[in-house]
Amino acid sequence: MIGALTLDQLRVLVAIEEAGSFSAAGRRLRRVQSAISHTVQALEEAQGVLLFDRSSRTPRFTEAGRALAAQARQVLRQADVFERTAQAISVGLEPELPIAIDCFVPTQPVIRSLAGLQAQFPDLTVTLYTEGMAAAERRVRDGSAVLGLCALLPSMEQELQATPLKQVTMVPVVAPSHPLASETRPITRDILGEHVQLILTDAQQRSGPSFSVVSARVWRFVDIARRLEFLLAGFGWGTMPRHLVQPLIDDGRLVQLTIDDSCLLPGSFGLFAIHVRSRPLGLGARWLLTELQGAAWFAGE
Repeated sequence: MIGALTLDQLRVLVAIEEAGSFSAAGRRLRRVQSAISHTVQALEEAQGVLLFDRSSRTPRFTEAGRALAAQARQVLRQADVFERTAQAISVGLEPELPIAIDCFVPTQPVIRSLAGLQAQFPDLTVTLYTEGMAAAERRVRDGSAVLGLCALLPSMEQELQATPLKQVTMVPVVAPSHPLASETRPITRDILGEHVQLILTDAQQRSGPSFSVVSARVWRFVDIARRLEFLLAGFGWGTMPRHLVQPLIDDGRLVQLTIDDSCLLPGSFGLFAIHVRSRPLGLGARWLLTELQGAAWFAGE
C-alpha cells in the first residue's frame, strides 16, 4: 500500500543492495542490524511482497526485491530533485524558464549561456521556443515566455523592458548565378527593383511587417533558414545577418552586393532581451540575462 510507504524504507532497501548485507547497510546508515531488519519486514508486510529469501544464514534479494530496489533508487532520486527544486524556489528560482528566441539571434552564444545556466541551476527546467520575426515578442507579451531574445527594437510600450545585447550587421547577398552578381552598373534602387527580393515576414500578419522592401516583387518567408536556401538557389536577393552568411561568402556560394545607396538597406540592428516589466524575473532568468550581456557573440570578441 502506497500510504504506508516511506522514503526511509526505500533508503534502507537501497542501502542493503549497495552495501551487500543488512549489517553493512546498518553501518552505512548508523543503525543497529535489528532496526534494518524491522524496517525491511515492515516494508514487506505493507506491500505484500517478499523482498528477501531468508532460507540461508544471509538474506538474499528475491527477484521481486531486486526489481523494487531499482525502483526505490529512482524514487529517491526524484525525491532529491523535488527537495532541491523546492529549496531553490524558496529563494527565488522559477520552477520553469520558458525562453523565446527569434531567427536573427546567433545560436552559439545562446548555447554557451544556457550551458552555464544548466551548470548553475541543474534542476531548472528550460523550455526553448525558436521563433520567426515578431513571434518572440508576442510570446513574451502573452506570457508563454518569460524572456525573449529578439532582433529589432520592440514597439516600446511601457509594459516591456528591453536590455540591449548586441548589434547584428546585415549584408545584401545573392547566389553567384544570379544576374545581380555579375551586374557591372552601380547597383541602385531601380536596379534592385528589377529583381525578386526575398524577405522575412511575420507569420501571423498576411502582408507584413516588411522591412527595407525595395523590389516590387517579393517572396515572403517566415523561416530564415528556408530563405537562405532559396538565396543559395538563385531565386532572388535579400539581406542576411553577416554571422550566418560570411562562411558562404568566403567559400563563394554567395556574393555580397555593393549597394550604391546606403540608405536603402539597414547596415545593422540591435538584438535585445525583453520581458514584461510588471513580471519580475526569477533567479534563473536574471542569471541568464547577465550572462548574455557579457557573452562573446561573434568570433574574435
